[in-house]
Amino acid sequence: MTKPMTLLGLESSCDDTAAAVVRRDANGVHVLSSIVAGQTDLHAAFGGVVPEIAARAHVEKLDLCIEQALAQAGLSLADIDGIAVTAGPGLIGGVVSGVMCAKGLAAATGKPLYGVNHLAGHALTPRLTDDVAYPYLMLLVSGGHCQFLMVTGPDGFTRMGGTIDDAPGEAFDKIARLASLPQPGGPAIEQAAKSGDPARFAFPRPLMDRPGCDMSFSGLKTAVMRTRDAVVAEKSGLTRQDQSDLAASFQAAVVDVLAEKSRRALKSADPRPTSFCVAGGVAANAAIRTALQAVAVEFDAEFIAPPLALCTDNAAMIAFAAIEQSELRGPDDMTLSARPRWPLDTSQPAMLGSGKKGAKA
Repeated sequence: MTKPMTLLGLESSCDDTAAAVVRRDANGVHVLSSIVAGQTDLHAAFGGVVPEIAARAHVEKLDLCIEQALAQAGLSLADIDGIAVTAGPGLIGGVVSGVMCAKGLAAATGKPLYGVNHLAGHALTPRLTDDVAYPYLMLLVSGGHCQFLMVTGPDGFTRMGGTIDDAPGEAFDKIARLASLPQPGGPAIEQAAKSGDPARFAFPRPLMDRPGCDMSFSGLKTAVMRTRDAVVAEKSGLTRQDQSDLAASFQAAVVDVLAEKSRRALKSADPRPTSFCVAGGVAANAAIRTALQAVAVEFDAEFIAPPLALCTDNAAMIAFAAIEQSELRGPDDMTLSARPRWPLDTSQPAMLGSGKKGAKA
């Protein structure tokens, strides 16, 4: 019988401060609470996330989120079996804030401490929401990452391909700025695209002529920028329809790339996965979900996309990942360090290069 476990999870890898309480018992896994404090207003004037501002906000909000998560769960720290925290990858100031907070709680309460890879949290989310059986194919698509993973266990991740430059979420943010749309770019592009013509601008579908599952979005971003500049030069500005058409045409290109690369990943996976899962903030995009679901149908695979609240950064996935991995390893000690880079599959060469801080992905 699986040993019951209740963990407090903390997440602060980018611009969302989150705390959650997750319990696993004989009746399954239960998210008792999930609190997320966003920072959109703090960064709105800067056109993107400012790491220093994000780090300060995490310091200010972590204890409040923890109090709210415990209150929502109807528990106290004494009722918690351990503390799980994102230890990387991410903006180092935010990751440090979470790790130090978790260490303080662990030292004060004597509870075990579990450092979790943020990407593993996303990759294991289908197990939390739908109890998907191993192995399964995961498309992890977020603001900073995009990769296909065969997930074979709580710590078993084999990378089949990924972006060699910009992640889709990063591209969405940049294109939103180019089109003078608000941040965060993902929701703004999706909303603008609803009234746009996806066929007005013929943007490229990068790396479609190469075999395999690798992707590239940097050239697509450049193509959108040049088209925007041409429209501005012709009209001395962008109309609202121009913005919508740019958004729709860009989004259509991203959808086509993700759909075709997903098709290739499903075709080449051995053994053929019975489940195709998607997670990460970009997975909240309805057009992308619809296209990926159609690809899953082609391969007779079950399509799993978590609820929108669990696609974006949250602490429930961190607590759950620690619960899953606790059966394979013990807790961490006070030497646990924050890591700005932490690839899931360390057996393969880094896709984005590496330096003093290690491989990026």
